[in-house]
Amino acid sequence: MRLTFPLTIVGFFLFLAVFADLIAPYPYALQDRRSPFHPPTRIHLFKDGRLIFPYVHPYKMVDPLFKVYVEDKTQSCELRLFKRTGHGIRMLSVDEPCKLYLLGTDKLGRDIFSRLVYGSRVSLTIGFVGVSITFLLGSLIGGISGYFGGRVDTLIMRAVEVLLAIPTFYLMLSLRSVFPLTMESFQVFLMVIFILSFLGWAGIARVVRGMVLSIREKEFVQSAKTYGAGTLRILRVHILPNAYYYLIVSATLSFPGYVLAEASLSFLGLGIQEPYPSWGNMLSDARNVNLVLAHPWILSPGAALFLLVMAFNLLGDNLLSRGKA
Repeated sequence: MRLTFPLTIVGFFLFLAVFADLIAPYPYALQDRRSPFHPPTRIHLFKDGRLIFPYVHPYKMVDPLFKVYVEDKTQSCELRLFKRTGHGIRMLSVDEPCKLYLLGTDKLGRDIFSRLVYGSRVSLTIGFVGVSITFLLGSLIGGISGYFGGRVDTLIMRAVEVLLAIPTFYLMLSLRSVFPLTMESFQVFLMVIFILSFLGWAGIARVVRGMVLSIREKEFVQSAKTYGAGTLRILRVHILPNAYYYLIVSATLSFPGYVLAEASLSFLGLGIQEPYPSWGNMLSDARNVNLVLAHPWILSPGAALFLLVMAFNLLGDNLLSRGKA
């Protein structure tokens, strides 16, 4: 039961990422300049005291300066399920003149919920790909270091210590500054994965090296050597599988670091570039306290980040406690 809550949250965000084109009411770059900082659309379930099919009212801007909206209750629109719209088939939609902004809009009139759904693809992909590359490199390099020992071990561990001694965030910013700011979003996406993977393998390599040092003296490893098994085969078949549980737990606990690192880069304008959504660049407006106070829904990506990071931390802690038990 302790795993149910974090797995549910992770599964929910995975569902959003996979079916973003169906779930998001609007394309992530669609702007409505007549609706900047539109509040979340209120969904009504009752009319004249009776429970009816959900519907919404269109909104009118009554104060252009402070972006104040009120519902126009003279008109109403029913929610449509799985209807083909001008943007394709959408799970939820409404007819004109109504708009369905479940989490409101940003300063350009873009639907925050749609952008949050598409942004989940960035966060989860960078997390999964980054963790996979990091643990492949860390396991291989750490395994080689621990297996061979001697000068190979000394050389690799000194490189690991140098990398770990450098403040990660500042090194990440330095590596990002090497690339031009005019790069396309997909190129930036690949570059962010490369940076995070480059920075993440050292810690894993050091721990795997320690585990390999103890496992390599076991009888089954010595038997494999006697029968002429190669180094890579011994590492892949006999040594690393004995450390797989630790690697799974560490990968789960490391995932939030990749998500937060990408969000930090994007928040500072150095990661995923507009108009493609990332939870980090969506939070850039939240640097203005007055905007947050007037339009608190712009913090929605921050809530999504919190839930995802919390879920992976809880998942890793639960796996770790089960392993110790």
